[in-house]
This record gives sequence, structure tokens and C-alpha cells, in this order.
Amino acid sequence: MKTRTLTSALALMVFATTASAECYADYKAKQDDPLRLHYGVVEVQGNCTPANAAAYLTERLASEGWQLLEVMGTFDETGLDERRDSAGDFFLRY
Repeated sequence: MKTRTLTSALALMVFATTASAECYADYKAKQDDPLRLHYGVVEVQGNCTPANAAAYLTERLASEGWQLLEVMGTFDETGLDERRDSAGDFFLRY
């Protein structure tokens, strides 16, 4: 009985750690007339997939007149520092 309880507790701890892991995506977007392009980084809620990031970003970007061109990929917090300078004003803006 103790072994089963311990195993269940460990499984819950692993699941909680995995579920709370931070997820980010980098993307490209544009505005027309005049043409403007930007590269950005966004925190992703829910599934850590490019498709989920695209669904979130499409609406958020459109509200400010931007069109999502591409979600380049998803990554964890270890990839943030290397992208910070490239994203500039669009680092975690949306």
C-alpha cells in the first residue's frame, strides 16, 4: 500500500512539474501599407506547440494590425536569452 501511494505521489509531482514548464515561441509578422516586418517572442499558454502558438498569436497580432507570417518554433526558458536582442520591442510583447 505504501509503495502504491509513494508511486502515485511521485507521478503527480512529475506531472505537475511538466505541466508548469514555461513555453515560448518565436514568430514573424507583417503589416502592409507601408510594409513593416517584425520578429518576436511570445509566451505560450497551454500546449507547447507551434499550432497552439499560431492560434494565440493570430488574434493578438491582428488586434494591433499585424498579420502572423510564421511561427518558427517553440522552446523553453533556456532559449530566451539568445532571442532577446533579435526580438527587441517585440520580446514578450504579446
